[in-house]
Amino acid sequence: MKNLNLYTMKKVEVIIEGEYLEFVTELLERAGVPGYTIVHNLSGKGSHGFHEGHLLFNEEEVLVMVISVMSEEKVGIFLEGLRPFLNKHSGVVFVSDVQVSRLEKFKK
Repeated sequence: MKNLNLYTMKKVEVIIEGEYLEFVTELLERAGVPGYTIVHNLSGKGSHGFHEGHLLFNEEEVLVMVISVMSEEKVGIFLEGLRPFLNKHSGVVFVSDVQVSRLEKFKK
């Protein structure tokens, strides 16, 4: 079996209120990020206390996570656009190293 080639990229996870989802996805598009995954109805505890996801009703009042993989250069571009938003709104960003096997899927 052939060895699998792995390439280092950055994984960016953003947790925000659902009403701001479009803002975050537009920033990703403008930064040149070719794809992302959205997870709705998050539950958890943070600095604002416990937040329980809702399975029905308004998608804008729940927490969502947007997950994407990108180059370090694109992380800088994305975070530059996100910084003013996070100075005014609730939310959190996680950036970590990740290994990907199909580098062409993360290039635009």
